[in-house]
Amino acid sequence: MLLETPIERGFLFVIGIFAGVLSGLMGVGGGLLIVPSLTVFGVPVVQATATSLVGVFLSTTSGSVRNLSVGDLNWKASLTMALFGVITAQMGAFIGDRIPDAWLSLSFGVFLLVTIYLMNLRKQLQQKESELETDPCELGDSSTPSNRFVPLVGIGVLAGVLSGLFGIGGGVVKVPLQMLFLGESIKTAVQTSLGAISAIAVSGLAQHAYNHNVLWIPGLCLGMGGIIGAQVGTRLLPKLSDRTVKIIFIVFLVTLSVYMSSHGILELASQTNSLKLAVLN
Repeated sequence: MLLETPIERGFLFVIGIFAGVLSGLMGVGGGLLIVPSLTVFGVPVVQATATSLVGVFLSTTSGSVRNLSVGDLNWKASLTMALFGVITAQMGAFIGDRIPDAWLSLSFGVFLLVTIYLMNLRKQLQQKESELETDPCELGDSSTPSNRFVPLVGIGVLAGVLSGLFGIGGGVVKVPLQMLFLGESIKTAVQTSLGAISAIAVSGLAQHAYNHNVLWIPGLCLGMGGIIGAQVGTRLLPKLSDRTVKIIFIVFLVTLSVYMSSHGILELASQTNSLKLAVLN
């Protein structure tokens, strides 16, 4: 049986702590860290993905409860994005199943780089608006609920499609989109994203549980660590400047972009070599 020894489960607990800190600090689920860690122990990818959702749900819920208790979470915005994200993620997954992995990886790497550019472009535009003494009520964080609903739905729809399409997403998609289309500060975007991921994780976890893909004990080990880590991350976030959080997030996006692009290039190279060998033979 997999992951039965105390050492293995202790390792999962530590991984959960790191994933929880990542969740609270950057508004991501932490699956990017958890899934590869589980596969190291020989867990099949589908079970690793399913089991990671236990940790993701517990850590993001822990962080969101803390944010809500101190008034830092707009739960209505989180649920709006989550609802439409869950629906359209199925569409993205349907499309993604019909596109080669290599091209998906390359596309996602390029998408992240474009996102970084647009985030910086948005900041420049806001600075110009500020110089022209634009009414601050027109900018993102101060917009009225009625003005925010349509952009939130759009972000949920787009984030859901991209998440399903690339098999990844969460805060990596939602945080930049909130900054771009709502003009939110990165801290506000992180907190709203965290709440949305918590709601979305319930849907994914229920589906995987129905299919008997979840390793519950390892998942709970990850989750217990995630609960602690998320409390650390959500408390650390307000202490950092927006500039520092943005730099950390951009470094994270660049690293992920390089990884995904490299994976895509290696996949294409492998396919090319296989095709050459087939022709020669």
